[in-house]
Amino acid sequence: MLFVICQMLSSVVFGQFPPAAGQPGSTAISNDSSIFVGWATSCEVVRGGFDISNPDLGEVWFGENADATGKAEGNSVDVVSLGDGGTATLFFDTPIINGEGWDFAVFENALNDSFLELAFVEVSSDGINFYRFPSVSMTDSDVQIATFGAIETSMINNFAGKYRQGFGTPFDLEELEGIGGLDLNEISWVRIIDVVGSIQNAFATFDSENRKVNDPWPTPFETGGFDLDGVGVIHASSAGIDKEEISVSVFPNPFGNSFRIFLLENLHEVIKIEIINQSGLTICTTDVKSSAEIDLSGFPAGIYFLKSVDASQIISQKVLKMK
Repeated sequence: MLFVICQMLSSVVFGQFPPAAGQPGSTAISNDSSIFVGWATSCEVVRGGFDISNPDLGEVWFGENADATGKAEGNSVDVVSLGDGGTATLFFDTPIINGEGWDFAVFENALNDSFLELAFVEVSSDGINFYRFPSVSMTDSDVQIATFGAIETSMINNFAGKYRQGFGTPFDLEELEGIGGLDLNEISWVRIIDVVGSIQNAFATFDSENRKVNDPWPTPFETGGFDLDGVGVIHASSAGIDKEEISVSVFPNPFGNSFRIFLLENLHEVIKIEIINQSGLTICTTDVKSSAEIDLSGFPAGIYFLKSVDASQIISQKVLKMK
């Protein structure tokens, strides 16, 4: 019984979700990672207020719409602030698709691993109907996190803003599988909605399990609320490319220490292959003409991403190391 109680207390104190950037098990992806194949091309922001409980203070004003397009800069300047309950709707010239593993990542400008301003994430394939990723907050809903207070990263899941500046929070479209009216291979819009971190009933926002989301509040500054740096695309549509021409396969997958890459026989060009870990870091590269052996015996078990690039397409797929 004592063991069970200790386990429960450990779960409450340390959380049950991936930890901060740089820690084992983190899902944070660097803005410089080569796993990204594109970024948002336009953005429309509807500003929220300095303080939702005091409308007379007006709306936040820091940043411009364009600061949320293109590559995330990873600093505190090139961002657009949303304010309490503000939104940013981003458009992608090339739609995001549901590939293997993470499909896109959202970047905020938190200065450290604990002062985190959160946002909900929604996607749309028609620009009209948006669908929200299920988010979970295990933070205390009885004691308000103060303006410059801290959040334990492992207590939150599927919120943009989970990681410090320079590191994106990834999202997997597979979690929205089966929603009528949503084409997971034609996601051209991503919407970011600031979480109002107040636990007061009049202003609170709620996670997918109807718990109040508690984050630093109020933040009555021109930079108040979620500060959007960018949205990076991991899996993009290959419209116009015959799906049968996809060039790369791997075997075995899952694998032990190594796997072999095979190219289709009708391809005669050299393909560049990158192997990327879950933090978005390229751990090895190689050029392949027909096949090649990839040895990851010196790396830990877990999920890795194989990114291949040729003259006509970029393909990213997931491989699993078992030991």
